[in-house]
Amino acid sequence: MAAAPRLAKQFDRSIVEGPIPRAVWQLAWPTMLHNVIGGFQGIVDHVMVGHYVGFAGNAAIGVAWQIFLVVMLFVNSLFVGMGVLVARFAGANDPEKVNRTVYQALLTTLVMSFGLLAPIGYFLSPTLLDLVNATPEVRAEALPYLRIMFLFSIGMMVFFMLGGALRSAGDAKTPLRFGLGLTFLNLVLNVIFIRGLGPIPAFGTTGAAMGTVIAGALVGLVALHRLFFSDHWVVQFHRGMNWRPDWSIIRSLFKFGIPAGFQGVAMNVGGVILLAFVGSLEQSGQAQAAYAVSYTQLFSLITWTSVGLMGAAAAVAGQNLGAGHPDRAVHGVHVASVIGLAVAGAVGLLFLTIPRALLGIFGMEDPVVVNIGEQLLTYLSVSGLFIAVALSYTGGLQGTGDTKGPLYISLVSQIAVPIGICSVIQATTGLAPRDIWLAILVGHVTRCGLSVLRFRQGRWREIEVHIGGAATGK
Repeated sequence: MAAAPRLAKQFDRSIVEGPIPRAVWQLAWPTMLHNVIGGFQGIVDHVMVGHYVGFAGNAAIGVAWQIFLVVMLFVNSLFVGMGVLVARFAGANDPEKVNRTVYQALLTTLVMSFGLLAPIGYFLSPTLLDLVNATPEVRAEALPYLRIMFLFSIGMMVFFMLGGALRSAGDAKTPLRFGLGLTFLNLVLNVIFIRGLGPIPAFGTTGAAMGTVIAGALVGLVALHRLFFSDHWVVQFHRGMNWRPDWSIIRSLFKFGIPAGFQGVAMNVGGVILLAFVGSLEQSGQAQAAYAVSYTQLFSLITWTSVGLMGAAAAVAGQNLGAGHPDRAVHGVHVASVIGLAVAGAVGLLFLTIPRALLGIFGMEDPVVVNIGEQLLTYLSVSGLFIAVALSYTGGLQGTGDTKGPLYISLVSQIAVPIGICSVIQATTGLAPRDIWLAILVGHVTRCGLSVLRFRQGRWREIEVHIGGAATGK
């Protein structure tokens, strides 16, 4: 006789029954806080590398991370598919289907991480760095960083998967606690490995990767232990579960996740191609350093908070659609976009008023780097307003199961528009840094407009979720 499952923490029904602004905020603020703190941890890495290695180290981390995301986000697409199912089943108050979905997502993540991410990333790293026109100095710093990230990122993957599962089920505070632990541990290890401590030598840029993967592995193991042996989570595994692969769930993970995976890949391929344009500039090393600090670090103060709101919009929209309340889903996405717009406006004001002070935090003293970075921050102060709104509506689309719409929108706004602009200018008048920054801004404006339009069309209202013959939908 199978062992009875432990009594799990109940789902928060206020998400589908209570005030919408409160539901959005209680899901958004923990993720926003964690993302901001995690963003500061990345900023500290860049500051230390900038001071101990120089701007080549900053450029190396920016280039390597952009490449790493291209492959990693394809694996992470499973988490989007998982989030669609978990939110829908949590809204329908079906905990057993939530648990089954998360377990199947864990199995698939392990297979894809070890079978695809590690080997493909390791062997293709030199070729990928060549594609972005990395200078020899930047390439020497980026290659070991990139290979370490590809080989040992499984702990970080597990952490992201479990955090996404808990947030989709309505618990954003537990991922926050684990995320704060991850950030603190990552920060301590990176300080040790970047600059060295006692018998541990200074690894420089490579040390940043070492600290990141070790911290991810430790926190991932602790999170898995809690998932299997704790009864305080809204998601839990128990002895009575079916431990075999469930192909109906796995198919649904890919059905909803693959478009999001291609969307993530498309966005980051667009980013890699933009890096190649940056690398083709006359002062490419300085431009890549400015891009790495301004776009991948400082702009993350907007994007990471907006990603938190995107997750909240997805969970609120998905759960309310599962509970049969599509109008509440619309309201939730609107509330998330208003909050995102306010945050982006506040951060953008800093970009306009104290750009040199912000760049100085990273040890940016080279006059060329500072001038290029200041120019880029001016464009990003406007771009942030549009990307904040776009991400909230993207969350609404993905949370309800419309993952194809954001894919098409990304192909247009993140590849066709910015790459097209840069290509035309490069072939005619010659490319300058401001041309690339303008292309980024136009792409974000396009993404915002198309995302809002797609959501307002309302096709997501008709999407159903099928697991083992059962459907949850309209």
